[in-house]
Amino acid sequence: MWTLPNMLTLSRIVGVPVLVACLWWPGWHAGYGIGFVLYSLIAVTDYLDGYLARAQGTVSKLGVFLDPIADKIMVAAVLMMLVARGDIGGWHVIAAMIILLREIMVSGLREFLGGIQVSVPVSQLAKWKTTLQLVALGALILAGALPAWPWVHSVGLASLWGAAILTCITGWDYLRVGLKHMD
Repeated sequence: MWTLPNMLTLSRIVGVPVLVACLWWPGWHAGYGIGFVLYSLIAVTDYLDGYLARAQGTVSKLGVFLDPIADKIMVAAVLMMLVARGDIGGWHVIAAMIILLREIMVSGLREFLGGIQVSVPVSQLAKWKTTLQLVALGALILAGALPAWPWVHSVGLASLWGAAILTCITGWDYLRVGLKHMD
């Protein structure tokens, strides 16, 4: 149970409150810089834990359970902080809400399907969605550290909308599969 991949997953969960604390103080550009470094480490461990578990043959039930939870905790916390601090504002909040609602819907759907022993594999498009979402949130955090570079914020918002569009597509794909198993 206490394998390196599981420890990496747990470190992601523990790192989220620290990340939120870094983004908490408005106008603290260094906090956003520290937050960006921490966010990047958390994103790298997201890849590393799964890779190591498969490479070492140590995929565990705990890891399978915690990995998606760690992802959703980080995404939800960062989205909420960026909206609360005004880094995501106006119409862009809709893109953030689409992503957040899809995360909740897919979690519920996976729980339902798991109860009837139906597995829904992650599609290649969903992996692209996750990558674009990680880039978007990372760019928006980095933009808080580099206010003199407004293009970083623009890249973050454009990526956020790209992730939201892919979120709709992949969310619909998951829902279609789930609906086949509902009465």
